[in-house]
Amino acid sequence: MPCTTILVGKNASYDGSTIIARNDDSGAGSYTPKKYVVVKPEEQPRIYKSEISHVEIELPDDPMRYTCVPNALAGEGIWAASGVNSANVAMTATETITSNPRVLGADPLVCYEPAEGDKLEKAGGIGEEDIVSITLPYIKSAREGVKRLGSLLERYGTYEMNGIAFQDVDEIWWLETIGGHHWIARKVPDDVYVVMPNQFGMDEFDLTDALGAQNEFMCSADLSEFIEKYHLNVDNMERVMLQNITETERNNIICPRDIFGSHDDADHVYNTPRAWFMERTLNPNSAVWDGPDADFTPVSDDIPWCMIPEKKITMEDVKYVLSSHYQGTPYDPYGNYGDKSLRGAYRSIGVNRTDFMSAIQIRPYADEDSSAIQWLAFASNAFNVMVPFYTNVDEVPEYLANTSAEVSTNNFYWTSRMIAAMADASYAKSVFHIERYDEKVMSKAHEIIYRYDDLLGADMDVQTDAVSKLGQKLRQQANRETADMIRQAASDTLGKVLYELSNQMKNSYSRSDA
Repeated sequence: MPCTTILVGKNASYDGSTIIARNDDSGAGSYTPKKYVVVKPEEQPRIYKSEISHVEIELPDDPMRYTCVPNALAGEGIWAASGVNSANVAMTATETITSNPRVLGADPLVCYEPAEGDKLEKAGGIGEEDIVSITLPYIKSAREGVKRLGSLLERYGTYEMNGIAFQDVDEIWWLETIGGHHWIARKVPDDVYVVMPNQFGMDEFDLTDALGAQNEFMCSADLSEFIEKYHLNVDNMERVMLQNITETERNNIICPRDIFGSHDDADHVYNTPRAWFMERTLNPNSAVWDGPDADFTPVSDDIPWCMIPEKKITMEDVKYVLSSHYQGTPYDPYGNYGDKSLRGAYRSIGVNRTDFMSAIQIRPYADEDSSAIQWLAFASNAFNVMVPFYTNVDEVPEYLANTSAEVSTNNFYWTSRMIAAMADASYAKSVFHIERYDEKVMSKAHEIIYRYDDLLGADMDVQTDAVSKLGQKLRQQANRETADMIRQAASDTLGKVLYELSNQMKNSYSRSDA
């Protein structure tokens, strides 16, 4: 899926949390209704079969409970997308990324082939539809997540290029697939954030560590031989010369983006501008981002994969960059700034066909049973709000779980879709309603979490069955309170933007009947 991801290391976040967040966007011309659910161990299949690739996978017998955001409508598979398991390990999958013909020729994607004549059906590999469902219930750390998914990729292959994030309270790991069966993964340094806009992202990789100690890097066991056999190492010669890198170092400290990624003209419209804007926002003084002498522009191929932020990153910052439409630049489709011909030149981050956004925060200071929070927003991020839910629960509120095929104000998904469409069509009049909606909801959401964190932390140091049940009850109560709050706020905002749009109808008339 066309998505955008940001990862925030624990020393780069405002409160010491690890944070992984992603916009889950539908492909062009489509919208996919999503819902928020809890999958219990007894609901997890033991034989998994993909709708797209028809691959069958035998799963372990001991799955954990986990949250996820699957498709609301049946027929196209689960697409679990993002969630947290009962061990407080999270993942988001996937960020669709790009590659090049040399890689795809050396290790072709494993695509489904239907039966035809005397030819039998051939199952494909795994993909975005499957990855969360076959990985998240079985891992107890982010590092374990990399190893499990890596082994599945090597065994079954994949039919698409994907980036996947794994998270626990201490670490974030980012995995990128290479062709049909190969992969690399890097631990996100604690003091940085990472941005991923539908491109092969990593710009530095230590093969020696990945094939040895695996302290910061992991990869397919034969990756070094794979690169050498197919002459894939097209490293930046300027980097080699300026840094006086030896041949051994060149072969071991590689730039995966150059070797495995793409550098198409289309990237400069669709992908790189998003990385440019996010880093421009979070590091405004660290580089020159605008003008003829800019260090990085929307069409730069060397925008860093990660940066140390100038200020600690908050949940509001995460929401802002994932909602952006190039505010304050000539490229803003809603703007009145600069050259009007440049408006809408680049693909917005908060695009119209975003299905949902998930931002997972695992907090080191909270009680372990309550440390994981999954923030959720539905529809276009430019016009929605993000709300937090405790993940260590057995149920989630109906307002988020009951998304249907029928358009309805009885769920958060469709209400958010309606607000977005109406606010976009009446932008000048409605934008301040959206700003007030966002501030009100975020303020109240923080207040609810603060209040219930205090309740959950009181007298819960000793874990007994009674304490565990009370904690579960309080977390579910908090989630219901949050859902009730957002339902009322969304309904109020929908009424306001409907009023503004109604006043712009072509048959409007200012004279009253009286």
